[in-house]
Amino acid sequence: MGLHQRACIFLRTMLPDLGVCPSLAEDGAPRCALESSCRRIPVSAHLAGVGLLIAFLSTLDCFVRAPGVGMNMAEGDTLISVDYEIFGKVQGVFFRKYTQAEGKKLGLVGWVQNTDQGTVQGQLQGPISQVRHMQEWLETRGSPKSHIDRANFRNEKVIVKLDYSDFQIVK
Repeated sequence: MGLHQRACIFLRTMLPDLGVCPSLAEDGAPRCALESSCRRIPVSAHLAGVGLLIAFLSTLDCFVRAPGVGMNMAEGDTLISVDYEIFGKVQGVFFRKYTQAEGKKLGLVGWVQNTDQGTVQGQLQGPISQVRHMQEWLETRGSPKSHIDRANFRNEKVIVKLDYSDFQIVK
């Protein structure tokens, strides 16, 4: 059963006095078999019904989101920025490349660079839940050939907007 059909059934149940399906053809004929008992309703009523449908389905967690997209504040939409430095065998093992790829995969922005002291440092910015995942990755995984002794995180702060548009490797 398609989403439109489920919506029709849901709206028919929730809004029986309004009818449920505004998507009738210009001649008034229904566009799907389930719509045969529907009648034309005002667009505003349809939008209210769609809002109810979205609210209902979201309580069932029916929508799939891309990482970091469309979350509300309760789900970790608070943006944070944190500086990091990783110690161990982290240079010459593609650590920066893997860090950039993992950051992008999580929808984060920021930068990563090698230091003269043999460490890797950078900054992460994004939704707090995604930053936490990245911090764990930096502490425990890194690139396949790396060996992480420790990870230091400092200057963590809540931010209003992202300072970067991408995750960059700084040379």
